[in-house]
Parts: sequence; structure tokens; C-alpha cells
Amino acid sequence: MDSFELNKIAGAVLAALLLIFGTRTLVYELRHDKPLEQQAYIVDIPEEETATDAAAAEPVEEVEIATLLTSATVDAGAKVFRKCASCHANAPGAGARVGPNLHGVYNRDIGAAAGYAYSAALSEKQGNWDAEALNGFLKNPKGWAPGTKMIYAGLRRPEERANLIKYLESLK
Repeated sequence: MDSFELNKIAGAVLAALLLIFGTRTLVYELRHDKPLEQQAYIVDIPEEETATDAAAAEPVEEVEIATLLTSATVDAGAKVFRKCASCHANAPGAGARVGPNLHGVYNRDIGAAAGYAYSAALSEKQGNWDAEALNGFLKNPKGWAPGTKMIYAGLRRPEERANLIKYLESLK
């Protein structure tokens, strides 16, 4: 192959590259998009409420847990327990998950589930998991036991807490 043929091949490659990149640049320059003056489709997004705004907007009247337990049902508590099931087991002999097994938790010592390492906040608590203790913890875990490992914010509605406590009491 002589140098003339090499020059023709190199020229063809350079012409192809010039055609590709030149066309791309020309299309980019011709398709110069201008920003819209007004959105074509307007999405109405409400402003987020802060926790204090939500609490002020919907005041929840606190009722004695003992009063609520009289009308609570195990079936409704089982439905509420679905929120807990991703982190807690409820079967006898089942091991701990992210949180301890809740089978037999009612009247068990606070921070005393076999096979689970509780945070210091719960290990140092005195007493048993009775209705009052469970209600306080389920309402606001971090407020009831500052430093707890439980990341769930709590159950806001007292009826849900009462149903869940009734369900936990049935797990013996």
C-alpha cells in the first residue's frame, strides 16, 4: 500500500468524524431551547406541616387507657400490630428481629426479653410492661424512654394504642 492510499483512508476517516461532530453541533445550535415563560402543567403542592402545626390542627383528647381498654378488641389490635410486624415477632419461641419478640410482653419486666440486647434507656427502667407503661411507650417511645433504640415515632391515636395493648395482652 502506498502513501497515497493511506492518505485517502485517513481523509475518509477525518471526513466521517467531521460529518458526525459537525452535524451534532449544527443540530444542537438549531435546537436551542428557550425556557418556558409559564409551566405547561401546574402541579399544586401543599406546604408541609410541621409537627407542631399538625398537633395544633388536630388536638387529640387523651383518655385514660383503662377506659379505652374496655372497648378495645384483640382483632383490631392484630390489625394495628401489622405496623410492628416488620421489626417484632409475636410467635412463642421466635427469636428477636430488629426489636424483641413481643409474645408474652404484657406484665414482663421492662428490658428483659431473652435474646435481645436492650438500650440502656430501657434496661434501666423499673417495672413491668403493664397497660400504662405500654401506652406511654407506644405513644412516644423516645419521649417515654429517651435514648431507646426504637426508631418508630409512636401511635398517635389512643384507640389504636388500646387495641394494640389488648392484643399484646392476649399473647400469652
